Amino acid sequence: MKRPFMLPELGEGIHAGLVVKVLVAPGDRVAAEQAVVELETDKAVLEVPCPFAGVVAEVLVREGDEAAVGATLLTVESDAEAGAEAPAAEETPAAPPPPARPAPPPDETAPPSEAPAPPPVEPSPAAPLPTAAPAAVPVPASPMVRRLAREIGVDLQEVRGTGPGGRISEADVKAHARDRAAQALPAQAEPLPDFTRFGAVERVPLTTIRRRTAERLAQAWATIPHVTQVDEADITDLEALRRRYAARVEQAGGRLTLTAILLKGVAIALQDHPDLNASLDLAAGEMVRKRYYHLGVATDTERGLLVPVVRDVDAKNIEEIALALGELSARARAGRLTLEEMQGGSFTISNLGGIGGTHFTPIVNPPQVAILGVSRGRMHPVYDRDAATFRPRLLLPLSLSYDHRAVDGAAAIRFLRRLVELLEEPFLLTLEG
Repeated sequence: MKRPFMLPELGEGIHAGLVVKVLVAPGDRVAAEQAVVELETDKAVLEVPCPFAGVVAEVLVREGDEAAVGATLLTVESDAEAGAEAPAAEETPAAPPPPARPAPPPDETAPPSEAPAPPPVEPSPAAPLPTAAPAAVPVPASPMVRRLAREIGVDLQEVRGTGPGGRISEADVKAHARDRAAQALPAQAEPLPDFTRFGAVERVPLTTIRRRTAERLAQAWATIPHVTQVDEADITDLEALRRRYAARVEQAGGRLTLTAILLKGVAIALQDHPDLNASLDLAAGEMVRKRYYHLGVATDTERGLLVPVVRDVDAKNIEEIALALGELSARARAGRLTLEEMQGGSFTISNLGGIGGTHFTPIVNPPQVAILGVSRGRMHPVYDRDAATFRPRLLLPLSLSYDHRAVDGAAAIRFLRRLVELLEEPFLLTLEG
């Protein structure tokens, strides 16, 4: 019996991928959990294993195809020991749509994506499903919510209510309007002129990672009210300590970088300021404060910007952080990061100091509410009041961008000042970490 192998869920927020390589051909025998396709998502290149054994009957994708979650990649003639599982695998694609029949009042809690057909007419249980324009089924929403929907041009029939019985709130209407605006962003791009009129050009196809990065950043910029707070930390003493103990970390197999030290400082500061280690749930009207400290580190690679996540930074010492960060960075540059290694981040650091610059305004990586940008440290003359003279000090520029819906300016600068204190008094990283 032929069993279809469909692309499984790949991870949170990942709905499709680009087929980079097909690893099997018709007639090949595959073992259970053998990789059959290499897929490039917006985050990584990963091997997709087939969960059952057998002989490949058909391969339905080619290199360069875009494959969505749920799409059939290939079919397999199952081995006898796997045959008993065939009906379960075929249940989803083979299930026919439910026949039209008299229906009870509609389930208003079902999202619109689950009900493409017009809703049934409410008055009579025996009434057939309408085939023309949708019936005017009452939408559970208050007059204030209805007025808001009219003012911003939202059709309440398209809104998924999150309240009791599917009741639609103001937050539901606003969230729907934001999602609609974000989805419309790519269509707003104006067509480019014919640049060949002016000279030679080269067209380079966007990678999946670059396309997805562009989409996510555009959506983040359009939907999040960004504010960026800048400050400087005197890291003269910290840099002396870093150089002093760098050899010790190298002996353990890592590199004692400033980013590793920053990760520790950020984790301590986040514990004091939990609203920056959070996500905003507007639909529920709640702030989701994370009690874990998994920190992402933006990493420049040949394939684009990747953000591996160092987990449980609060529970690691600086040497352990340096080793974990070094391993993740190497895997990112080699294209060997797994999806799990890029998920679950609660805060992000983007350090461009190795390249240069003074300050920059990083874009928040949703659903996080803040990101720290780090630029190159430089020697500056700083006035020493006690000695009544200027002394050379190494100052590190810091840029904190945050979602102003979740974080007030006062809370943001308190967090940043706390981080500056930890960097300027390095002993606190050990004392409080």
